[in-house]
Amino acid sequence: MGKCNFRVGFGYDVHKLVEDRELWLGGVLIPHTKGLLGHSDADVAIHALCDALLGAAALRDIGFHFPDTDPRYKGIDSKKLLVEVVKLLKTHGYSVGNTDLTICAEQPKLNPHIPEMRQVLANCMDVDVDCVSVKATTSEKLGFTGRGEGMSAYATVLIVKE
Repeated sequence: MGKCNFRVGFGYDVHKLVEDRELWLGGVLIPHTKGLLGHSDADVAIHALCDALLGAAALRDIGFHFPDTDPRYKGIDSKKLLVEVVKLLKTHGYSVGNTDLTICAEQPKLNPHIPEMRQVLANCMDVDVDCVSVKATTSEKLGFTGRGEGMSAYATVLIVKE
């Protein structure tokens, strides 16, 4: 049987928007009137990325490794979770090849923050910034995202056996 030297992973996450929370997306604090609700900082983009990376290595999901029932992760900066996921991949002999992340939100406009998100995520994963794609889209006012009730994110990754 052949070995899997290249693996692809997909991740998805969603969080509700609420008052009195900071909005963290892609590791960047975004000025907005609402933030995402969650046990951690609720960075929907990083959570989708972590799930994609873990899935690519067949290492389950973010909730398995960082359960919301564990007080150690209450309010944690999701960048720390991403760094831990990349370390876990390395212990299994994998490195990050490239990532493609899509954030779905009606407001605020994310385009001005994308270069910083790419750099922050690249630093967390120890890859060149050109290996990190971040895109923003809306849901054209449809569904919970369109009504401004929450945000979602989708991530695809390639990991490589070292």
